[in-house]
Amino acid sequence: QVQLVESGGDSVQAGGSLRLSCAASGYTYDSWRCVGWFRQAPGKEREAIGVIYPSRDRSYYADSVKGRFTISRDNAKNTVYLQMNSLKSEDTAMYYCAEELGSCPGLSTKFHYWGQGTQVTVSS
Repeated sequence: QVQLVESGGDSVQAGGSLRLSCAASGYTYDSWRCVGWFRQAPGKEREAIGVIYPSRDRSYYADSVKGRFTISRDNAKNTVYLQMNSLKSEDTAMYYCAEELGSCPGLSTKFHYWGQGTQVTVSS
């Protein structure tokens, strides 16, 4: 059973940075996994903000975070990271990671395994 645990959420000032972690367990983690990052603000739909593909670690980002957020992975630690720079108040949300073992869904919410989320609050 795949389990994902997010961590690293915090309250920061606008312009600051945070690094979120998504730790996977329940299987032998390797580079051949598709992992997405998502966020959901109160009263809004869950938004796909980034995805890292299995092949050559290609990553893609939503326009709302492009140039500010970066996804990376550490296979030895079974962990995927979301580096968030130049944070804005509109980045305030619950952040989730999700993993898909089949065909990578890309920037969508059609992932099979989800974590419980970590809260990010950005004050201006």
